[in-house]
Amino acid sequence: GVTRLLLTRIPFFKEIIVSSFSCPSCSWCNTEIQAAGRIQEQGVRYSLAVTSRQDMNREVVKTDCASARIPELDFEIPAFSQKGVLTTIEGIIDRAVAGLEQDQPARRATDQEVARKIDEFIGKLRQLKEVKSPFTFILDDPSGNSFVENPRAPLRDEALLVTHYRRSPQQCALLGLQGEESDAKAPDAAEDLRDEVLQFNTNCPECNAPASTNMKVVQIPHFKEVIIMATNCDSCGHRTNEVKSGGAIEPQGTRITLRITDPSDMSRDILKSETCSVEIPELEFELGMGALGGKFTTLEGLLKDIRDLVEKNPFTLGDSSTPSRTGKLQEFIGKLQDVKGKAQAHFIMDDPAGNSYLQNVYAPEEDPELSVQRYERTFEQNEELGLNDMRTEGSETEPASGR
Repeated sequence: GVTRLLLTRIPFFKEIIVSSFSCPSCSWCNTEIQAAGRIQEQGVRYSLAVTSRQDMNREVVKTDCASARIPELDFEIPAFSQKGVLTTIEGIIDRAVAGLEQDQPARRATDQEVARKIDEFIGKLRQLKEVKSPFTFILDDPSGNSFVENPRAPLRDEALLVTHYRRSPQQCALLGLQGEESDAKAPDAAEDLRDEVLQFNTNCPECNAPASTNMKVVQIPHFKEVIIMATNCDSCGHRTNEVKSGGAIEPQGTRITLRITDPSDMSRDILKSETCSVEIPELEFELGMGALGGKFTTLEGLLKDIRDLVEKNPFTLGDSSTPSRTGKLQEFIGKLQDVKGKAQAHFIMDDPAGNSYLQNVYAPEEDPELSVQRYERTFEQNEELGLNDMRTEGSETEPASGR
């Protein structure tokens, strides 16, 4: 037979080599593709929501090391099980059907039950081509050289999600890049700590038994990095968590006001630093800075912590409290419960250090129920933060002392 090679470029993708073989004797033909470039720095994963017949005609480049999945059928074409191919989504399904039908006559003779199940599955694959119900097509290629067409390019395709990721050591080994990848990762060892959960030994604050504290650096979207620390004690079951800001004190203080209008507001993420005070004017309630410490939770979780702080204090609702104070606090707890469910209220966070955060569910657009005000700190606020006596001028130019 004859093999033809063609170097071509796919728009908005890259150059590939298409090889086509044809045999004049038996009319058998085959088409394969190879990437004309090198293995990419990151792997790529395409996730396409197939909702129409037009989606079945999308061009697909599937390399040898790419795997294809259809989660709705729990179906997967493993990596290195097929040669690279330039086809469409319908062509990939047809190729899978042809592969399953190849040994069906022998299966029907030896194991009819298995053959019947495979026939049923082949029927489901053929029904996908009619797109009577939407399904998801996922193409995962650790080499980064596979491709699913975007008909709207260069505009964004809402049905197509493209994700780039760092290869795992196992994927690097399959691609023959283990040594190269290890050398490349060595300079970024400190950067990789951001993806690690660090653990160090400590003592439980309740029973003083040996315990462990986990620490993790977390990037909050549209805000900054924070450090979350959690301590668990296996002896007494005590659990605690604390949040520290991963950055410096901001040049200005922050006052965040949220108008609670819907129960869904309770699921907003909150970062309350140690220097943040909380106020709910409708309940005539104010929580000073330092109370509850640093917290990274939801609005509902913070209100629950406030309720626990009131209920577990023996001088407010315990044996040492007076009946008049107990009645007022029980009324306050009832109103606080209404805020979590139906009552509208304003939730105000005032942080002179500017290190607190309340999630904007419309980000990056403006949230109509959320207002953030920046203000200049007073002398007293700077004194509490220890900024009045802090001098950093000239520290960069001073010679290092022999310590």
